[in-house]
Amino acid sequence: MNVDTTENVRIIRESVRDFVEKHIRPNVMKWDEEQHFPKDVLQEMGKLGFLGVLVPIQYNGAGLGYQEYVTVIEEVSKVCGSIGLSVAAHNSLCTGHVMQFGNEEQKLEYLTKLATGEYIGAWGLTEPNTGSDAMRMRCVAKREGDHFVLNGTKSWITHGKSGDVAVVIARTGDLLDSRGMTAFLIPFGTPGFTSGKKENKLGMRASETAELIFDNCRIHESQILGQEGEGFIQAMKVLDGGRISIAALSLGIAKGSYECSVEYAKVREQFGKPIGQFQGIGFKLADMATQIQAAELLTRKAAHLKDNGDSVTKESAMAKLFASELAVRCANDAVQIHGGNGYTKEFPAEKFYRDAKLCTIGEGTSEIQKLVISREILK
Repeated sequence: MNVDTTENVRIIRESVRDFVEKHIRPNVMKWDEEQHFPKDVLQEMGKLGFLGVLVPIQYNGAGLGYQEYVTVIEEVSKVCGSIGLSVAAHNSLCTGHVMQFGNEEQKLEYLTKLATGEYIGAWGLTEPNTGSDAMRMRCVAKREGDHFVLNGTKSWITHGKSGDVAVVIARTGDLLDSRGMTAFLIPFGTPGFTSGKKENKLGMRASETAELIFDNCRIHESQILGQEGEGFIQAMKVLDGGRISIAALSLGIAKGSYECSVEYAKVREQFGKPIGQFQGIGFKLADMATQIQAAELLTRKAAHLKDNGDSVTKESAMAKLFASELAVRCANDAVQIHGGNGYTKEFPAEKFYRDAKLCTIGEGTSEIQKLVISREILK
């Protein structure tokens, strides 16, 4: 499946590469060391349509499909997984949720700004006590007339401090009731809504991750996305597309690890010849190249199904599972190929190594992906 034969994908790839080389690559390690989230760079990406790839043109989006979207995430992540993660979370989670379930008024108010980068989006499902077990959430929204009063904490939220608007799923019904949760659209700065601790992470350090704290946060029922009680069901549908995002992120990290390894294997000499000529190194590169092609096919197939409006639950989980685990393997092999240099910050291998692991955890762990896949197979 060579999507580069399509004009849109080819143009998008060239455009993203040009932006990345000018605005991201020179700052990658500085942002990583300082844990600096470059919001201004994301906003510039918004002006080019990279934050509203899937959003229809009438809402200021690029009006493109998942093949183009995968290309954007992949190309950014080949250089910086942190920025790739932020672009993915903004597009597929917050923006994607509003696009799928928002009413016309909400789309005109928020989607138009999210698509251009005027607003940076956050998405709140995870809590300190609930990762994979989302139905036990303790963040509760109690109705008071035509308002809800929200109390609780969301954790591991991308753009949890620097965001402008968040989609937040809170419990409005009974515990463990899949129809007892509701999605709300809440601007940052709403009274009772504050940001908490910013996480000090192993990798993806330039992608901001923080808590959202709600203390008697009063929100109007007009801020509900879709219908009351649909929040968990909506979230699961959003994650189907989100897993394609993480597959693309993983694919980019795997390709970045592979490409820097090939380059190093050609110039690093030991025993009088380039190390790539030794089978121990050459075979690692062969395995990486082969498995990257397999991951790309899985990811592109899921994107194709999504563009056609078909169910992607199984295929997106397969792509996410395979590509994320591959990213870890490729990053590990990249460090090994670089030897001692791979353990230093002078070479890109060590950052790929740190960034890759999150891909097997975020938006559903590898174990959850296997659960999703097995259930789809057996139903």
